[in-house]
Amino acid sequence: MFEAFSLKETLTATMVLFAVIDIVGSIPIIVGLKKKFGKIEAERASIVAGVLMISFLFIGNKILKLIGVDAYSFAIAGAFVIFIIALEMILGIEIQKNTESKSASIVPIAFPLIAGAGTLTTTLSLRAEYHDINIICGIILNTIFVYLVLRSSNWLERKLGDGTLQVLQKVFGIILLAISIKLFTANFAQLFSTYVKF
Repeated sequence: MFEAFSLKETLTATMVLFAVIDIVGSIPIIVGLKKKFGKIEAERASIVAGVLMISFLFIGNKILKLIGVDAYSFAIAGAFVIFIIALEMILGIEIQKNTESKSASIVPIAFPLIAGAGTLTTTLSLRAEYHDINIICGIILNTIFVYLVLRSSNWLERKLGDGTLQVLQKVFGIILLAISIKLFTANFAQLFSTYVKF
């Protein structure tokens, strides 16, 4: 497993997940939750989110086999989800409605804010192109970064300001849009060659 480690793949997986999780863009939401509930358990939320992502990376394929869906089809579906998330970030619109919860640690921070449907779909979509060890490293790096952001959310909000946060959100949205198109084209080609025999 470790012989498949690639720094390039790890960095790419890290950046993809970083863009999807969009923890920097979520700082205003996190600060709002902190004001509402008084305290955010950064350690608990980060660990649960990381475990959810790694678990889905391995269990996800078994679930797919159980329902009779191949990895390429799922990766294409994931590309559509990432595409929608990117549009939300770029255009500043809300397609997926967030539900409110009485807890501010596991729900809604660990799930669905960090390890939501888009993030879990992305981890499995990445598996179609990258080795597991590189995706796991990407998840761990993002989990550490999420923890640091959760711990210093008030300080970051004061330093960055709403204008900078909006710019960062749009930049990561454009990166995400390009990634979704790449995922779609690469997996569609594989799916087409699998099912269409000349």
